[in-house]
Amino acid sequence: MNDFLLSVLLGVVEGLTEFLPVSSTGHLRIVEALLNLDLHDSFWKMYTIVIQLGAILALPVYFWERIVKFLRTFPAGERGDRNFFTHPLSLTMIAFVITALPSWALTKVIGQNLESLWVIATALFVGGIVMWIVDATFTRPRVTRMEEMSLPQAIWIGACQILSAVFPGTSRSMSTIAAGQIAGMSRPAALEFSFFLSMPTMVVATLYDLYKTIAPNRRTALEGDLAPLAVDAHQWIVLAIGFVISFIVALAVVAWFMQWVRKRGFAPFAVYRIALGLVLLALLALGRI
Repeated sequence: MNDFLLSVLLGVVEGLTEFLPVSSTGHLRIVEALLNLDLHDSFWKMYTIVIQLGAILALPVYFWERIVKFLRTFPAGERGDRNFFTHPLSLTMIAFVITALPSWALTKVIGQNLESLWVIATALFVGGIVMWIVDATFTRPRVTRMEEMSLPQAIWIGACQILSAVFPGTSRSMSTIAAGQIAGMSRPAALEFSFFLSMPTMVVATLYDLYKTIAPNRRTALEGDLAPLAVDAHQWIVLAIGFVISFIVALAVVAWFMQWVRKRGFAPFAVYRIALGLVLLALLALGRI
């Protein structure tokens, strides 16, 4: 496939799936397997990081007014009933730290699971069942706005997000949304906190991956190389296409998804996850991928 068309395809896949509870990592690995790609090649590995950055940019653009309001009301909050530890921005960062430290310690395990389509398929299937059950069971929320969240709820959601890091295919959005609903949050409130938590989580994880990809390591430094990756003009265009497509698609998805959950539940996404997980497990069992 032409590199430019491939960049458009992967950018669309990333933009569509990054913030929906269906696992962008899982979908990129499935596309890689079906098209016989090697996204672990140095350039394509950096490409997947760049399109993630494009998707991440959609969040501060969409939530810009909310971010500004939170900054202006820090730390007392809009109603004056918050403090340094219970303001929405603080809760976001606390949940991020709860996720980041164990995830960093489990980097080797995470890397191994990323290589396994069996893990991804199983996580898609099991996560779909969990999401369906949670969405049908926890229908009487106590918290309807992110501003009403408590510290224990943020800690719980951050802890649950570790599952999405350790088991690719679980989906960051799925784990945080379901955790929020279990903790008594409404669908819109759980989804909004999921999006806010995605910002520091994805930025740090993506920049760390980018650093590992382009920074000199000991071996290359001894050989006199400045970095293990050199990008030519053609590849810069491929990167730019993927970044822009991912940003545009992700921005549209975030806007649509926020409207969707105000009127409907997450059951359709759960059904999709279950079906995709079963299909992928069947293909793996038959040796087709």
